[in-house]
Amino acid sequence: MTRVPTDWPDDARARLREIIAEKSFRSGRFTLASGKTSDIFINLKTTMLDPEGAGLLGDAIIAVMREAGVRTVGGLAMGAVPLVSAACARSFPDYPVNAFFVRPKVKDHGIIQEIDGNLEEGAKVILIDDVVTTGGSVMKAVEAARGKGCEIAFVLAIVDRLEGGRENLAAEGLELKAIYDRHDFV
Repeated sequence: MTRVPTDWPDDARARLREIIAEKSFRSGRFTLASGKTSDIFINLKTTMLDPEGAGLLGDAIIAVMREAGVRTVGGLAMGAVPLVSAACARSFPDYPVNAFFVRPKVKDHGIIQEIDGNLEEGAKVILIDDVVTTGGSVMKAVEAARGKGCEIAFVLAIVDRLEGGRENLAAEGLELKAIYDRHDFV
């Protein structure tokens, strides 16, 4: 697997890995969103909501976006919200990006929408997920973005658990790229 972003400083990559290992990685017996059981659990919300972790994640995402020449990033709420927010905030003023998120369920009040934030019809987008196991969670965002006529450059995971997500997404015509995989933590 090629590491993304390719030009991100090694010390920043190492520091973010340390924060994830310390704050977000747990051993034990867990049931995942996919329904699978696992002896590891990676809850990136504690890293995403840490000031240093959020800054490093935002910088990494922007570096990936810059390399790909893409200026719109989105994903499924709740996991993607802190990630796209960090990327959006860190992007200004050097490489301003649009950010959006997809609601798991269309809201039933106000203007009744599935997508919140800044997504233009037909935009080229990167969809992001904090941790990918089978790829099922990010598919809701894929469907919503495709429904707006968007081109999906690829799906970006902060951590790929290496449990079928890459293959499942490929079957849907999508490439999965990851900053880390489970071997970085196990």
